[in-house]
Amino acid sequence: MLCTIKWNSLNLSEWTRYFNKIPRSTLLQSYHYAHSNCLMNRQKARWGLIEIEGSPVGLVQIFENGLCNNLFHAIILDRGPLWFEGCGSDAHFESFIKTFRQEFPKRWGRKIRFIPELANTRNIDPLLRSYGFQRQGTPAYQTIWLDLRPDMELIKKGFSKGWRNSVQKAERSQLSIEWDDKTRSLAQFLQFYEIDKSLKNYSGPSARFLSLLGKSCAPQKNMIIGRALRDGKEIAAILIVCHGSSATYQVGWTLDEGRKTAAHQFLLARALPMLKEKGIMDFDLGGVNDETAAGVKKFKAGLGGEAVTLSGLFT
Repeated sequence: MLCTIKWNSLNLSEWTRYFNKIPRSTLLQSYHYAHSNCLMNRQKARWGLIEIEGSPVGLVQIFENGLCNNLFHAIILDRGPLWFEGCGSDAHFESFIKTFRQEFPKRWGRKIRFIPELANTRNIDPLLRSYGFQRQGTPAYQTIWLDLRPDMELIKKGFSKGWRNSVQKAERSQLSIEWDDKTRSLAQFLQFYEIDKSLKNYSGPSARFLSLLGKSCAPQKNMIIGRALRDGKEIAAILIVCHGSSATYQVGWTLDEGRKTAAHQFLLARALPMLKEKGIMDFDLGGVNDETAAGVKKFKAGLGGEAVTLSGLFT
């Protein structure tokens, strides 16, 4: 099975058209993320159209750092490649790995970080070992995907009892919601986010990166900030990034009053019909884990999505 990766062969309009066809596309493989990451970390990006036997089957985006004419060469492939509907079989993945390794052979001075966008139900270790990749001991990435294709009433039936009660509590608290898809409130959001992150000591993307991401997303209205207010006071907020027909819940913050009134649950529940109207079909609720953030995982799982653990990190 002949696989080719045509690097930088598509203009942005063509890349976007292909990207929009991908179910469960990931933020880390999106152009907006690449544009922001390259500015932030001074990396270079490559965009590849994957073809099998001459037919387009998927996309892949990588980041590179190089010194001394790439004598020292670092490559990052996170949460990819991504496949078009009906593609991405074991044979397709193996063909991609073979071609990718041929283009970037293992050698002194080159390091590759690879997080395949594959569930851990597929045992890819023997295949990747045969091409010189080794699994690292870091915990595999976990997330929860929520399918937005069904009718909203059916989606709501998938909420846990606790979630339904929380949304009803928020409704009784007479909260109001404001949506901003022009990033006008981004600077204020990031001020609260940085304070919240410092007080609660959790990891997350930097305010500078989110600011760069917002500037990249703003022209297409692909960054959405939701604000919950009570008596005119902002008590919670969430930030969602749209990419193709998918979206990612990126970060959020909540004051004590927001927790008492279930403002965060209210924001996410109200976000779902809004995302459906924008044509979003798959909602990535973001990273979760059982060790350091079991409460966050329980919170996100309450929406009724599908928990997915990826295959892991390989180098």
